[in-house]
Amino acid sequence: MKKSWRSDRLSQLGSSIFAEVAEWRKQAASNGRDIINLGIGSPDKPPTEAVRKALSEAALRTDAYSYPGTHGSAAFRGQAAAWMDYRFGVKLDPDHELVSLMGSQDGLSHLAMSLCNPGDVVIVPNPGYPIYTAALALAGVEPYLLPLKEENQFLPDLDSVPDDVWQRAKFILLNYPGNPVSAVVDLAFFERLLAKAKEYGVLVVHDAAYSEMAFDGHEPPSILVVPGALEGAVEFHSLSKSFNMAGCRIGFLAGNREAVGALRELKENIDYGVFGAVQEAGVIALQEAMSASAPPKAGVLYEKRRDSFIEALAAAGWIVEKPKATMFIWAKLPKRSSGEAWTSRAFAQELLAQTGVVVIPGEAFGSEGEGFVRIALVEDEARLLVAARRIGEFLGC
Repeated sequence: MKKSWRSDRLSQLGSSIFAEVAEWRKQAASNGRDIINLGIGSPDKPPTEAVRKALSEAALRTDAYSYPGTHGSAAFRGQAAAWMDYRFGVKLDPDHELVSLMGSQDGLSHLAMSLCNPGDVVIVPNPGYPIYTAALALAGVEPYLLPLKEENQFLPDLDSVPDDVWQRAKFILLNYPGNPVSAVVDLAFFERLLAKAKEYGVLVVHDAAYSEMAFDGHEPPSILVVPGALEGAVEFHSLSKSFNMAGCRIGFLAGNREAVGALRELKENIDYGVFGAVQEAGVIALQEAMSASAPPKAGVLYEKRRDSFIEALAAAGWIVEKPKATMFIWAKLPKRSSGEAWTSRAFAQELLAQTGVVVIPGEAFGSEGEGFVRIALVEDEARLLVAARRIGEFLGC
């Protein structure tokens, strides 16, 4: 008897649109299209020279190749705690309130397994980063999809969540500055969120991967700044986007020691931690950010790209709202020249086939993403202007 060697869970991991887009891209390239890939949010710039030097020198040492340990090096955890204090005024115990990760997605993938039992409920945003719901499927946890709507500036209506959902929920996961919606919040929002969650004993999980990529003078706060937050919240931080270290795979979870400890305990059974040389490079990146001669934040680069690209889109006939943060534009679909409405998938597929410009359909991030596409500002300004011109020609068809 032939048995299936594919888990049913794989069918619960969410949209396969990223694999589909990769196939569309291959087809467009085979048809001679010059591809401008604004799909995946992978930084196109390298880390600073000091970070690259630290990584290379550490990797050459003969003592660098033992198991690094799941907890993370004392040097990296200590520096991450120092950076949280420097950047947000948050004081952490690096031994118990912080754990290193192989990028924040590592932690996001495993958090539900470490905090929840099968059948528990977790509140996640819709639209939201795909790993949020995929991780719940792997853990056998039930998602409650919390709508993020344009008319509410993509902020959740916490009071719309039924009382029985709050009572069953283990944690609520939100992400500001957001991916894909690029929305931001203030400290007052975090205060309301923590008060609501505390009422029901729900942990707040905040994904702050884009905290250093804000524009127009906005400084995203940490939820851990709120008095008492360490009693009921954890926060993910990543060096991938803010420090151009995406391929290095390094980040950390900070906050409530019980939740941090649970994730560490799970990871002690499934991996051996971040390569030591990468942790040493991460220390340098955080030290640089705290120095008097700190390099410009990543947000400076993406703000310039945002302005140039959105102005060029407007000149081409597509008016898109300027995001206040992140490397993404969450763009409401324009009308067809015929006046009919696009679906996000049809728009992205036809745009790529006809122009070579890659964007991601909003539906890939949840049902509330229909009617939008996500555009990543991961090309230089000259290429972004070419992309805008091609989009304008496409819309004029």
